[in-house]
Amino acid sequence: MRKIEKILSPKSFQWVGDGFYTTSFLGGDITRHRLDPFFAIGYNTEIEFPSSKIPKGVGVHPHKGFETVTFAYKGKIEHRDSRGNHGILNEGEVQWMTAGSGILHEEFHEKEWSKNGGAFQMVQLWVNLPAKDKNTTPKYQNLVQIPKVNLTGGTVQVVAGEYEGVKGAASTLCTYII
Repeated sequence: MRKIEKILSPKSFQWVGDGFYTTSFLGGDITRHRLDPFFAIGYNTEIEFPSSKIPKGVGVHPHKGFETVTFAYKGKIEHRDSRGNHGILNEGEVQWMTAGSGILHEEFHEKEWSKNGGAFQMVQLWVNLPAKDKNTTPKYQNLVQIPKVNLTGGTVQVVAGEYEGVKGAASTLCTYII
């Protein structure tokens, strides 16, 4: 059993591009040292987007030396990167991008979803890579089938690592259970 050390409230929300209305739950000395290897948790609160002919999102931008793990709760996200990867992240799916030695990517609301609009909600974790892995070859994974473990009163989805003998769907350098 672990004792709850601190309950974090969302900070102010800000727009990332025109498609992601996010806040971060990390910052300050307590959270920085307690949540390693996670150094950012971007939460996009549920927001209603009107229909749009042009998908909203954030254009090409770089990442290096870490992994991003994106959970789509509502809406759809389309990913493209400089290595030729392309994927659509649907509700209930997870996207795992290893930036490693460096990658350029963009994320927009999926085209067909944008035409109709609707509720949009997601979370993105930023996971620091160990020094020895910071220059690894970048890769992209769109995880559709997430293994589950039933618990008393709930369910755990094993995205990475292993829990109760169930292995996560992600191939990752991260050795933590997410």
